[in-house]
Amino acid sequence: MSEPAARDAYVALGSNLGDSRATLVGATEALAALPGSRLAGISRIYRTPPWGRRDQPDFLNAVVCLRTSLPPHDLLDALMAIERRFGRTRDDERWGPRTLDLDLLHVDGVVLDEPQLTLPHPRMGERAFVLLPLADLAPELELPGQGRVAELLRRVDAGGCEPVD
Repeated sequence: MSEPAARDAYVALGSNLGDSRATLVGATEALAALPGSRLAGISRIYRTPPWGRRDQPDFLNAVVCLRTSLPPHDLLDALMAIERRFGRTRDDERWGPRTLDLDLLHVDGVVLDEPQLTLPHPRMGERAFVLLPLADLAPELELPGQGRVAELLRRVDAGGCEPVD
């Protein structure tokens, strides 16, 4: 039986608790070490205001591109395991502070709308903290049902989002 074909998968990383920069670096290393995967690109790190709930520290956000043969659901399971390794606990609080948040944004050639996983991520086109780092890697990427990354970025308010270093 042959291995599944490798595809580009884009993963958003965010953190606003603890040493967020070190967390993003460590999470990127963990993503690169996933079976059947290699790191194909890393965006700049951005400092961004919190989304939804404002009474918390700013986030550091980035996006990585993985070239991976992992099926999307297996990749999602791996992302959740990495989050747990970095101290993430999932509770009922939406948009609260977190040690690490990993979101599977897009997998080339895959469109899903299931209870556990929707691809491309349904709200990424509304969020500067996702679109800015994604545009570093793939401004011309066409997101099915949403549009091109560069065009989506022009439509959002990126105020308060700035590259770190």
